[in-house]
Amino acid sequence: MKQKSIILTGGGTAGHVSLNQAIIPELLAQNYDVHYIGSKDGIEKELIGETFPEIPYHEIASGKLRRYFSLKNFSDPFRVMAGVGQAFSIIRKVKPTIIFSKGGFVSVPVVMAAKMANVPVVVHESDVTPGLANKIALPFASHVFTVFKETMQHLPSDKTTCTGSIIRQQLFEGDKERALRLCGFVPTKKVLLVMGGSLGSVVLNDALRENLNQLLPMFNIVHLCGKGNIDESLQNIEGYCQFEYVTEELSDLLFLSDLVVSRAGSNSIFEFLALRKPMLLIPLSAAKSRGDQILNANLFKKQGFAHVLEEEMLTKTTFMKSIEALIKDEEEIIDRMLDAEQPKTPKEMVTLITQYEK
Repeated sequence: MKQKSIILTGGGTAGHVSLNQAIIPELLAQNYDVHYIGSKDGIEKELIGETFPEIPYHEIASGKLRRYFSLKNFSDPFRVMAGVGQAFSIIRKVKPTIIFSKGGFVSVPVVMAAKMANVPVVVHESDVTPGLANKIALPFASHVFTVFKETMQHLPSDKTTCTGSIIRQQLFEGDKERALRLCGFVPTKKVLLVMGGSLGSVVLNDALRENLNQLLPMFNIVHLCGKGNIDESLQNIEGYCQFEYVTEELSDLLFLSDLVVSRAGSNSIFEFLALRKPMLLIPLSAAKSRGDQILNANLFKKQGFAHVLEEEMLTKTTFMKSIEALIKDEEEIIDRMLDAEQPKTPKEMVTLITQYEK
């Protein structure tokens, strides 16, 4: 029997890649010929290349979709159209039975080209409200899967299904001892993990570092600070370990951690929930985003899985008070997490996706 092919796309941030990373092993186990379409310089190239070097990675041009004025708004449509042509050529060569899009700017040319090539497209939306790229992709999609039930009110009911979260199996295979060795920690204190997303967060970094003297007597601290954000003056402080970004080590660090401070990207917060990690969420402000993280965070707060500190209210003092409040509620939050709906497995997600293949 001829081997089936599938093309995955999505990029711009780690959140637009992590689900693809989760389902690739299952697709390979089912003998699919897996290809990935991404941008030349996006984080998706690094993440897919490091984890799955055997998978063909195809680069295309893409333009950023901006909600504000920029001269690049006049040139980027031409980049998108160039990307459509490149994606169409790749699709004609690979001949996939289906294309799965996780969103992000690079996915737009791919889903448009898929429609031209008459290849079904399944789209995944992980935030409460659809992102701009997925809104553009919607007319070209055969079906849309969502993480939040609340998202369905923004999408056509006849081609939308809520799956809940999908968590990669590797996340549950973390090793505390390996993480202790990596960080050089002595296991006598609880561990606080602070992360600002794949690109880092200056405001989170500053709030944490301003409170190190108060936090270190209570915690060993793992700090994922973003590329270029290592503070060399703090490198040799006992109990404080900085990383720009981690990939394979993340599951170990999560297993080691007791509490998490993070932005509120959907993929990350569902991973914390799956591992029963009480979290303080500091969502990206509406001034810096479309407000999706604020909605994500507030839904988790409503369900009792997280505390939320708005970025506009973030100071040295409010950060410390929020950590103290999280410590106080830690056990109650874990109890509520134990009753949460279990995430889908990658195998279940692959079955949902491939039912739409041609």
